Amino acid sequence: MAPTPLTRDSTDRRPEGAHPTGGGWRAAWLQRVPGDWELWTLLLILAMAAVLYAWGIDRAGVHPYYGAAVRSMAADWHTFVFGGLDPSGSITLDKIPGALWPQALSVKLFGPYDWAAALPQALEGVAAVWALHRIVRAWAGAPAGLLAALALTLTPITVALNRHTIPDTLLVLLLVLAAGALQKAVRTGKLLPLLVCGIWVGLAFQAKMLQAWLVLPVFAAVYQLAAPGSRWDRARRLLAAGATALAVSCSWVLLLWATPAESRPYADGTTNNNPFTLVFGYNGLSRFGHDPHALGAVAGTAASRTSGNTGWTMLVNHIVGPQIAWLLPLAVLALVLGLLWRAGQPRTDGPRAGFLLWGGWLAVHVAVFSTSNGNHGYYTAVLAPALAALTGGGAALFWAAYRAGGPRRAALPAVVGLTALWAVVIDGPHGRFAPWLLPVVLMLGLCGTVGLWSCGPRSTRRAVHSALAAGLASTLLAPAVWATACLDPRYAGSPMSPLAGPVGAGYLDMRHHRTKIRAGALNTPSVRDTALLNYLTAHRSREKYLLATQAAYGAEPLLRATSQPVLVMGGFTGLTPFPTAPRLSALVSTHQLRYALLTTRRPSTPATLWVKKNCTRIPPRAYGRISDGSFTLYDCAP
Repeated sequence: MAPTPLTRDSTDRRPEGAHPTGGGWRAAWLQRVPGDWELWTLLLILAMAAVLYAWGIDRAGVHPYYGAAVRSMAADWHTFVFGGLDPSGSITLDKIPGALWPQALSVKLFGPYDWAAALPQALEGVAAVWALHRIVRAWAGAPAGLLAALALTLTPITVALNRHTIPDTLLVLLLVLAAGALQKAVRTGKLLPLLVCGIWVGLAFQAKMLQAWLVLPVFAAVYQLAAPGSRWDRARRLLAAGATALAVSCSWVLLLWATPAESRPYADGTTNNNPFTLVFGYNGLSRFGHDPHALGAVAGTAASRTSGNTGWTMLVNHIVGPQIAWLLPLAVLALVLGLLWRAGQPRTDGPRAGFLLWGGWLAVHVAVFSTSNGNHGYYTAVLAPALAALTGGGAALFWAAYRAGGPRRAALPAVVGLTALWAVVIDGPHGRFAPWLLPVVLMLGLCGTVGLWSCGPRSTRRAVHSALAAGLASTLLAPAVWATACLDPRYAGSPMSPLAGPVGAGYLDMRHHRTKIRAGALNTPSVRDTALLNYLTAHRSREKYLLATQAAYGAEPLLRATSQPVLVMGGFTGLTPFPTAPRLSALVSTHQLRYALLTTRRPSTPATLWVKKNCTRIPPRAYGRISDGSFTLYDCAP
């Protein structure tokens, strides 16, 4: 059966009869799907995403530190705006609070429940799937958009992350929206979409700070290379968009900087109470450079990053690989062939610009993660949209080449077989997790590869579509199995470092018969913390603070259980010089503070030394606290 003539793409400026894998690849793919069928398929994918991200949301993994901040921010609008760690807003989080604002609003609306804190994450995940579908559809056609949405939905780390309260979920959504605005700016040459792209990047900065800027060189390069207009016009528009991104990015930092110190929380992670140090020193240069005190930051950030996921093989190791890397060979092959096959097209060629956009997104993040000091596995969730988009766009490219015939026809069966074999590399170390998985993937891959290779011009449409379905199933089955495993509490991942499958901390705890404690749960203090809270409440008179704690480590469970102010001495690491010893003494003498809880798990500071010297140690039996010896309660009353 001869291939159907391809409709010309809007970016195709070649004469009629040119090779179909050139200008008409997108239109050929687009013609294959009726509108109603596309709509119902998209709704099915979005429903699948909602189930994967929100099923059992009452058991969602709430990060202990972020959960404490979310409850505090929900209790007071001043604390909400400035990102205070406790309800009184005495000290900030150790980062910009933008990603926690939706969670705090949800908790304020529905109450201090785990599902309320996790609900925005699930909604952000579903929104990212929808946005990616719209973007890839405009670039590569309707089926490509659907396949990209499905690939993103079934990415294991995406599912694991969207079921927890980690900031990366909002980062991914906002960067996907930024990519869509850039794509529109490249296609139309107008300034407004480019400014919107800058706004989305600036909002993403509120979620994850400097990581949001990693895409900026890629966005700028793609616009300068592919957008219409003169070189200087494009450069001027880029400068305007860059200024917009910078202004929105620094909006919270400028607000904190412009507010008098006595009217806002102390900036955690800094020795100078400067929000620029918090963002660009503590969370920037000190993390990725060699100076732990860059710009006046406190030490301890780089040393705390001990995950070990670094180096150029990070993406394919036995922990990170099953989270993100299933579609990596397909995406790389799509990028390389997409650029090669579009060589010679006009500078403003839309399909090539799309491959540059998503390929650049992927390459920049891989380079940064591979050369940084160490990464949590869930950081790689930001790669998922690029891999999914390249999967959808690559499938459209390969299918058009397959239908057109010629040497390029071999690309589709080859990529099906390669992806099936790649699953052996990724899943091989985890053969006991789902023993049936690899045999089924290999069988489907073999059927798809052989079927597509053997189908000729006289083959029936049913035979071709059957082989294509087998290839698609072999490509997505393995990540789908790992993704759906998150619905099982054994494979749901740790609240502090969510990972899918039998590699997360939660799974290891259950494997060794440990009790899996929901350490970050809101409003559900342990027996030990309940005893402490009861004692403090009974003996508290009119003090402003319930107590002071040494670092956030001791304050977190109390802040998740109550909306009472807690003075967090030293901030997240315990090393921030807040409050000073004279300030602590003044709080005690003015009856704003009576009790202090110190721990042996954090280094001493002048404030904690003052407590030990001037306050009385309370025996654990006095308040019924079952102590493991790591915490000591002191009474500082004169």
